[in-house]
Amino acid sequence: MRVYVCGLTPSAQAHLGHARSFMFFDVLRRYFVHLGYRVDFVRNVTDIDDRSIAEGRERDVPWHVVVDEYFATFKRSMDRLHVIDPDREPRATQYIAEILAMIEALIEKEHAYVVGDGVYFSVPSFPRYGALSGRNTDELLIGARIAPGEEKRDPLDFALWKFAKPGEPAWPSPWGDGRPGWHIECSAMCHALLGEPFDIHGGGYDLIFPHHENEIAQTESLVPPPMANVWMHGGLLQFDGKKMSKSLGNFEPLYDVLDRNDPQAIRLLFLQTGYRKPMNLMEESLAGATTGLRRLQSAYDALRKAPTVPHDEGAERAALEPFEMRFFAALDDDMNTSGAVSVLFDLAAESESLAAAGAASHAAAFLHQAMSLLGISPAERTVHERSLTQDTRTIGSLAYTIRRSGAEHLGGDALERLRRLLGEIIPPHAIAAPDAIDAIVEARIKAKSEKDFALADRLRHALSEAGVTLSDSKDGTTWTVDD
Repeated sequence: MRVYVCGLTPSAQAHLGHARSFMFFDVLRRYFVHLGYRVDFVRNVTDIDDRSIAEGRERDVPWHVVVDEYFATFKRSMDRLHVIDPDREPRATQYIAEILAMIEALIEKEHAYVVGDGVYFSVPSFPRYGALSGRNTDELLIGARIAPGEEKRDPLDFALWKFAKPGEPAWPSPWGDGRPGWHIECSAMCHALLGEPFDIHGGGYDLIFPHHENEIAQTESLVPPPMANVWMHGGLLQFDGKKMSKSLGNFEPLYDVLDRNDPQAIRLLFLQTGYRKPMNLMEESLAGATTGLRRLQSAYDALRKAPTVPHDEGAERAALEPFEMRFFAALDDDMNTSGAVSVLFDLAAESESLAAAGAASHAAAFLHQAMSLLGISPAERTVHERSLTQDTRTIGSLAYTIRRSGAEHLGGDALERLRRLLGEIIPPHAIAAPDAIDAIVEARIKAKSEKDFALADRLRHALSEAGVTLSDSKDGTTWTVDD
């Protein structure tokens, strides 16, 4: 089973919309493996784009530093959400040779042309353009325009290769130094890694047009159709009925949401809506999902610990069979995770009667298997119960609370490691590791208040390297030393 999912463009912080999309394809992959398929799962990284170049200029750092910082934060968030790493995670800039070869072939077949600002794909040369999104070119031309500085021949044409502007990163090409356009990157990586046709191409609903439409046009101009046998698109996520955006003030970095909520509860919340459907996220929805997760975990614990009672093996299997059949039938029905989750809640409601019938062991095993397939394994639950010490401080007019847990686990070399990682942040008077950690946490709180998220991420990552985990909430920041 060959699967390609359009991955992150790490030129900004990942958000819950990204989490929903990547979490669904994680469940899809888990289910294919359960069914016995050997899965080759590719999720790319668009590691060069206008935003990362612009932020690099603003911060006076190379563009790839911006990319690496955002991508590292994203990867840590995926780990916390129990999203399994892809088998391959190619970066666009690693496939420049393959991109150039594809562009050269498109030019040779007269599907692309060179002008003063770059190389463009000619949309009129591909009659089936718009088939994926269900649009026709006449409809698309309404409102389409040629932006200032663009020399393309048709408003629908799109860039394959952008000639470099002063100060921009660039790679040599037969037509002039520059960098690839967004769409050609995925076509080249799909062709190089999976070939055509591969089984499933996935991504968010917002990628249907123009990104996936353009991928099809480029690829199927060179190879027999289809590029992919199945296209799967996840519905968009809104917050309180609005699209998440920084301008609306409702955008929150994914790692902050994970600090305030159980990652497994976030997964459960997303699973309770069909993957194709748009979803409106409310703050109270997360609280409800947390309650639901605890119900499932409690049912599993009760079934696992239930005393053995005399029972008939055939009757035990018969008692569980309806739940098992309904659960897998739901996943077979276009990955109806909402239906699958409802089966687990039904099982939890019947856990006492199942235990009384002697089916506790079988029920616990099935519940563990089903929850693991959904990425909410009871064996991987998050443990929050620790003793805390705390105090309240201020930075200027900013009041904040620091809570500490597990300081007794700090080894004698902890302060030395922290000074090696963040010596410039730790004041000379910090002569013990807890004081150094407090100073770093304080610096991070200040950085976040000033919207210097790159520094905040760097401080969090350094603490993680030293075995210290941070958790933010509306009441303050908790640091916990890993056992």
